[in-house]
Formats: sequence, C-alpha cells, structure tokens
Amino acid sequence: MTDNKQRRHDSMKELDRALARRDRAEKTKPLGVVVATLAILVVIVGGIWLLTKQGGEADTTATETKNNEPKAVELMAMPVDGELIPMKREQALPDTVTCTYDDDGEAAKPVDKPKTENVPAKGKVTVTLKTNQGDIPMELDRALSPCAVNAIEHLAKSNFYDDSICHRATGGMLNVLQCGDPTGTGSGGPGFKYAGEWPIKDANLDMQTPMIYQKGSIAMANPGDPDANGSQFFLNWADSNLPPQYVVLGSMSSEGTKVAEKIAGNGIEGTEGMTDGKPFKEVRIEKAEAK
Repeated sequence: MTDNKQRRHDSMKELDRALARRDRAEKTKPLGVVVATLAILVVIVGGIWLLTKQGGEADTTATETKNNEPKAVELMAMPVDGELIPMKREQALPDTVTCTYDDDGEAAKPVDKPKTENVPAKGKVTVTLKTNQGDIPMELDRALSPCAVNAIEHLAKSNFYDDSICHRATGGMLNVLQCGDPTGTGSGGPGFKYAGEWPIKDANLDMQTPMIYQKGSIAMANPGDPDANGSQFFLNWADSNLPPQYVVLGSMSSEGTKVAEKIAGNGIEGTEGMTDGKPFKEVRIEKAEAK
C-alpha cells in the first residue's frame, strides 16, 4: 500500500472511530454545548475533512425512498465566530517570484508542471468553472498566493479540470464545495505539490486557532500538510470556521457564489443529520476557462 493510500486508510478509520465516540457523548449534551464544541480536524489525502457529521457509524449509507432512490439531506450553515482571514498582504511581494513544484505521486490526469521562474505576483486571473449547475467565475489573486494561482491557472489551461466532478459538499461550521480531483474520489492530484503561501507563512497568525474563511472565498485543500498543495480547492458558499492552514486563492464573483449556494441548497447524499458528503445533484465541471 502506498504512503498516500495508507494515510487515507488510517485517517478514515480514525474518522469512523471519532464519529462513534462523538455520537455517544453528544446524546447527553445540551444543544448549546454541542454547537460550541470545535469541530475535530481529520486529515485524509486530497482534502480537508472536518468532523461535522451528527451521528455515528450507521451514517454510512444513503437514506432511501420506497423506490430505493437516495434522498437529499439538507445542508445548513451555522453561525461561526472568529476573525476574518485577511484578503490582502500588509507587505506586497515583488513583481515576480520563483516557485517550486516537487513530484508527488502519480497524476490523476496527465499534465506538465507549471513554470517556476518569473511567476507574476501582481494582478489577478479569472478562472471560470463552467458547470452543469451554472458558471462559477473565480478571481484568483496573484498578490496573495502567486505560486498557487500559477498552478491553478496552468491546470485550467491544460484542461486538467475539464469533465471532472466536485466530489464534496459540507454544511455546519464548514460550508464548502470541494472540487479539483479528476478521479472524483477526493484522493487525486496533479502529480506535484507546492508550499503554502498566504496566510500560512506570511501572516502573523496562530495556525491552530480557527478563523473565518469568508463566504465567497476560495482556498486550497491539503492532506493535513499546508506545504502539500496540489489541484484540489474549496469554494466557501458560506462563512467557514477553519485554522488558517489553507492557502487563500481569491474569491468567487457574486454570481459564482450564488451558484455555489444553489448547489449546497440541493443537499447531499446521506442519512438524516449528516453535514458532509457527495452533492445530491452531480456538479460537473464541463470546462475550466482561464484568462
């Protein structure tokens, strides 16, 4: 078993155990205590996993109707507290930077590495996710995270995201739509990784204290290592509470945010009380256009 598969396997086992423990404990807690309890961060390869599910080990199969068809589970955003992740650096970067993209396993889809020299650290690039649920224009800010933006722009122009699904939607304190894995499993990547940028290394923040990734913002998913970014990203359809360990890319347009909200409003596949799962209505990126 490869290291990535082993990490994913171990993490999923721990998730199951944690869910069962919390299910037993929360049956005796008043609602206010449950809401106030910080979500447990569980790491798997290819993305962020926050323990926001209500329920135990039985919450692994989809609720079915009399016709044996899965039923949508509604997602709701809970109020979150904390400071906002800054969307601007206090000290600007130089006009260009040098990026490093290290090998990281097998690519989910054949793609070259991005350029590494004279990477722009000024201006913005628009990447529009043209999905079957509507267009999601994203304005990526090179001044925040130039190496990450360079990678996403390169992957979009290389058709890496075309005909791929957004495999995960969540609600509660983590309110995201997660995309960027051509395999649709949450474990796929581009075959390279790169270091964390804003706000991971350049902001004077406590990396363990949850902050608010505000509604409309976009950030990179990672497998528990802020320096192991790849192709997966998450769109915050509402404010999300997370430690500042996820690279900020920029923001969706207001129209794109509305599409992400609509997708979340369709719910997920799962059992009653779940807040993390596969979008009930498939979200397919038909084309990612960068300009």
